[in-house]
Amino acid sequence: MERRNSLLLLLLLSLSFCQAAIVYSQVSACDPGDLAALQNFSRQVGSGAIDGWNFNESSSSSIDCCGWTGIICDDSSSSTPSDSSRRVVELDLSRREISGVLSDALVRLDRLRSLNLSNNSFSGTVPPELFRLQRLERLDLSVNDLSGVVPADSILPSVQVFNLSFNKFNGSHPVLPGSANLSVFDVGFNRFSGPINTSICSSSTKIKVLRFSFNQFQGSFPAGFVNCRSLAELFIDSNKLPGKLPDDLFQMASLSRLYLQDNRLSGDLSRLGNLSHLVELDISSNNFSGNLPDVFGGLKKLRYFVAATNWFEGQLPPSLSNLSTIQVLNMRKNLFSGEINLDFKAMPRLSFLDLGSNLFRGGIPQSIVLCQELKTLNLARNLLTGEIPKSFNSLRSLTYLSLSNNSLTNIASAFETLQQCPNLTNLVLTINFRGEGMPSAGIQGFHSLKLLVVANCGLSGPVPQWLSGCSKLQLLDLSWNKLEGTIPPFFGDLDFLFYLDLSNNSLTGPIPESLSRMKSLVSRDGSMPDSSTADFPFFSKTNRSAAGLQYNQVNSFKPSILLIWKLRNVHVLDLGRNNLSGIIPGELSSMEKLEVLDLSHNGLTGGIPPTLTNLSFLSSFSVAYNKLAGQIPLGGQFSTFQISSFVGNPGLCGVHDLPCPEQEHHRGNGRRNRRRSGVHSGPDVLDLREGSFQEGGRPGEEDEEATDAEDTSGLEGSKVVLLFQNRENKGLSINDVLQSTDNFDQANIIGCGGFGLVFKATLPDGTKVAIKRLSGDYGQMDREFQAEVEALSRAQHRNLVLLQGYCRIGKDRLLIYSYMENGSLDYWLHENPNGGAALDWPTRLRIAKGSARGCNILLDEGFEAHLADFGLARLVLPYDTHVTTDLVGTLGYIPPEYGQSSVATFKGDVYSFGVVLLELLTGRRPVDMCKPKGCRDLVSWVIQMRKEKREAEVFDHFIYDKKRERQLSRVLEIACLCLSESPKQRPLTQQIVPWLESIGLEDQAPSRTRDRLRRFSLSFLDELLVVLCHQHVHAVDSTLNFVLGGSFFPCAETLTARDRERERSGIPGNVGRTPAVGSWAARSGPIESL
Repeated sequence: MERRNSLLLLLLLSLSFCQAAIVYSQVSACDPGDLAALQNFSRQVGSGAIDGWNFNESSSSSIDCCGWTGIICDDSSSSTPSDSSRRVVELDLSRREISGVLSDALVRLDRLRSLNLSNNSFSGTVPPELFRLQRLERLDLSVNDLSGVVPADSILPSVQVFNLSFNKFNGSHPVLPGSANLSVFDVGFNRFSGPINTSICSSSTKIKVLRFSFNQFQGSFPAGFVNCRSLAELFIDSNKLPGKLPDDLFQMASLSRLYLQDNRLSGDLSRLGNLSHLVELDISSNNFSGNLPDVFGGLKKLRYFVAATNWFEGQLPPSLSNLSTIQVLNMRKNLFSGEINLDFKAMPRLSFLDLGSNLFRGGIPQSIVLCQELKTLNLARNLLTGEIPKSFNSLRSLTYLSLSNNSLTNIASAFETLQQCPNLTNLVLTINFRGEGMPSAGIQGFHSLKLLVVANCGLSGPVPQWLSGCSKLQLLDLSWNKLEGTIPPFFGDLDFLFYLDLSNNSLTGPIPESLSRMKSLVSRDGSMPDSSTADFPFFSKTNRSAAGLQYNQVNSFKPSILLIWKLRNVHVLDLGRNNLSGIIPGELSSMEKLEVLDLSHNGLTGGIPPTLTNLSFLSSFSVAYNKLAGQIPLGGQFSTFQISSFVGNPGLCGVHDLPCPEQEHHRGNGRRNRRRSGVHSGPDVLDLREGSFQEGGRPGEEDEEATDAEDTSGLEGSKVVLLFQNRENKGLSINDVLQSTDNFDQANIIGCGGFGLVFKATLPDGTKVAIKRLSGDYGQMDREFQAEVEALSRAQHRNLVLLQGYCRIGKDRLLIYSYMENGSLDYWLHENPNGGAALDWPTRLRIAKGSARGCNILLDEGFEAHLADFGLARLVLPYDTHVTTDLVGTLGYIPPEYGQSSVATFKGDVYSFGVVLLELLTGRRPVDMCKPKGCRDLVSWVIQMRKEKREAEVFDHFIYDKKRERQLSRVLEIACLCLSESPKQRPLTQQIVPWLESIGLEDQAPSRTRDRLRRFSLSFLDELLVVLCHQHVHAVDSTLNFVLGGSFFPCAETLTARDRERERSGIPGNVGRTPAVGSWAARSGPIESL
């Protein structure tokens, strides 16, 4: 009986479990409506699917979306007997790198309590119904690319967190009436405009966080925030709001964080002490003035206080010393005066103190050393006197110290004291210790020091040997002192030193060869060094002399200290204005990335080492006012240097107005030939001045190897100019060419670069042409060279600068091009006195369709873009123009991967093309040290602005218009794709071409522009490829590498077998690269603290 009962019990239990399993299976599948909504949403994303979501089951009833990534469903208890499916209540797809648009189907998820799509790339508008989901408690769409207007009737009665930050929403910000439980409201970093509406506090009294930062709000600072009785954090920074703060703001005792910086606020702050719960307060970059009220006694919790860049004056209020919890105190750039009267004993947790750029007097307070957690101390640009307190040796945490631009004394004591700070990495003491001696003994510390600036102090004595112990030193500036003796060789052993400035001293003796061993390996991957040095605020004063300004106009770039951080080797070597003697060591040529070499105003003898022509990035060079002699080296960047780089050396000769002495030599026919130097660029010397028009030549005598003036006069009337176009001048002679340029007079120079100087000329029939005089040796015999030139001449396209002719005298090669009336794109964007106003948006977009690099893009009389220097890399030897394997290029256009490999790639030129697009959009140079820190490198700045959803601020104000914003944004998107850090992520040209062509201007451009656009029926790149294919041009210069990138060859059969094999292997074909033409103008003063 018992056995039967037991079996019956087991049977009943089994049936119960089966029923439970059946019930569970029925409720485990998600609701069919929710499933359909998710499927529709998934189809709208960029990839067409979301990882972890599987819609491939045969029956939708068997799909359980509740187990998918990012989805949470409600439990079975909420399901009705008739509907056992589970409903989606949470959808979290944050940080999934998803793009696409937000589908209207999302609003069918009407049980949603939480929707988090933050940190993705969703674009377009948000379905209006999404702002009316009744159960939604959390809506986070932050850090996307969403735009449009948020509906004024948005009602989310259950919402607690509402975050739309870092998007492009515009119009008035939402108010969300009836959201009684709202806790966090964040609409920062958008484009909202109009007044800030504080009525949100009336309906949402539980709000704790309000953020309106970085928008375009108008009107004065609003009253009414006091109604947010629980408000703890208020951010209204970076809106340029004018006027005074409302009275009721100072009644908000619950505030713990208040950020008001970067507005135009002014007025009374005497009731600031009422905000007794403040932990963080930032009122910097406003118009507050007068005495800072002495009201800090009640702010017992304040840890962070920034009042920099205002107009406060007088003494610091004594109650600042009562801030016992303060960690960051920044009062920089005001008009505070008197002594620094703070009681630092009462501020034990202070870690950051910046009182720089004020009018403080007296000595440095001894009590600062009581702040044992102090890491950053800036007292620069004040009127402080006396010595650095010896007790500073107890500041064990100190990493950054700037005391520049004061009147401190006793540098020996300063070094003896500060060397005992074990963590000190940045030390700036510029413009102090006037007339003292540089300590040479007793210093054995500074083992952590990475940056030392002791410039413009008038210090005497030798360069101290103890610097050799600063093994981590990266930047050293001892300029503008009175240092004597020789340059010590140990600088070559400082592996991390990348910036050395010893200029304007009284150093003597030879330049040590060890300088050529300076490794300067900031990082092996070319990335930024550690932040303790990278974030140091210093600047480099540009040379404002006439010569410096002229050089900057000839080339493309202003000084760029930013790129020092990115490249590996030494970039600046400035030893000018010393008493150096001996010869210039040829080993300097091993410093491959050197941009600036200044050896001027010394006593150097001997010649200029020819190996210096191998310095591909050298853009500023001076050996002026030495005792050098011999011929100036030819080729490379030396063809770009002005005569001012060499003057003051009576023995130098070979370029510009420095003719070499007469030299006699005999030819096989026994004739005596004289050769003089004018402006030339080949190893043979051609007299282009006195002898060019001498009488007495023998008509009809042709000697293609002639290199003297007497023989060139005999060439008059002979057919020595090979013309491909311009048949009207088919009888053009060498003397015609010389006369057309006034014997290559310097006044006719209109450009220069790694291939040589370019002269403006007017032919006998009145045609204006540009004559490029190639510099350096050549990779082919003359017949091969001529064949290459003829091949290039057949590559005819209206957007190529037309090669009209060619002639040769000895090893001097002249190429005759069509003259471009409007010069270079670089001039119109960066050098034109009217800025970029002359280039409207239709013109810039047209240029974008055929551009490669600003300095290689010339503009005709109608501002049509023409590409210059096409194919020239094929004509010269690798060591002269850096073809195929040498890492070269204009700094600012160089892709990041070239810091690791010296091989030029097609995807590298796509990167360069992206930089040019940014130039057209922003009107800014790729690198510009005149911009504030963080904005100097164009690419980095634009990328950061995009991350902050502030794209509208990057566009050149000459072209920005709300009506064109969509077009501008589209070109910006294309540019940023081209600038992807990984080459594999950069687009192919078959993608770029239709993208650009799809951006039409026909609806908006004037009739003249529409006519030009119709003539652009084929894209410049596509049509050019057709031309190249038909003419069988197999190798092109890097200015068009991006055209032939990847496998995009409609005429691939014209490539050589070797090129096709290199393509399959991912190796660039026979392509050349354009040498650097940038300039880093010499500094006129020492590095200073900002």
